[in-house]
Amino acid sequence: MSTSTAIGAKVKLLRVGKEMTIKQLGEACGLSVGFLSQFERGISSIAIDSLETIANVLGVPLSDLFIETESENRTEEPEDPIMHGMELIPSQASAQMYQYILKQPHTDYGLLPRLYTLLPPAEEEEIPEMYSHKGEEFLFVLEGTVTLYLEDRKYVMYPGDSIHFNSSKKHNWTNKTSKIARILTVNSPNPLKKKEECSDCGCSDA
Repeated sequence: MSTSTAIGAKVKLLRVGKEMTIKQLGEACGLSVGFLSQFERGISSIAIDSLETIANVLGVPLSDLFIETESENRTEEPEDPIMHGMELIPSQASAQMYQYILKQPHTDYGLLPRLYTLLPPAEEEEIPEMYSHKGEEFLFVLEGTVTLYLEDRKYVMYPGDSIHFNSSKKHNWTNKTSKIARILTVNSPNPLKKKEECSDCGCSDA
């Protein structure tokens, strides 16, 4: 079962368990019946903000909809080496941050590319906890506005902005706006390959 199919099936299971029709769910979420029908069958992918809305309507944490599949533990090389968007598996990096690992599970390369979705803050946030680890890091803003803290400096980054820095410098980033932000990051060395790099780090955790 593909990732999109598994998540869609979980939503359908929760919806049926609450005796809610697909039309009722669509009206509550502001999504069309046709789209929800395709999503529940794994035909259409869904944005994480829409998925969060569905989770809220169903009364479950967003993380409950993220189902691990057998493909995550796959070690053999797949016939198709492409990481397709519909197959990306989101995982929670922090309360307001979700990450997608942009690499095949079987690979053990020195670089780790990831896509992060930064949700609007639940409350006024001060400077986030800073982290440092071996290696270097690249960050590119795809959408929204991101505040980057690097040592004793603060930078506000917009779509198209990027930065490449030494990860041994204390750093972290956050979304201080009312809209979702998305960033692409690349870490070297790969923190999934060497677990001794920063643990429980919102910016480069495994």
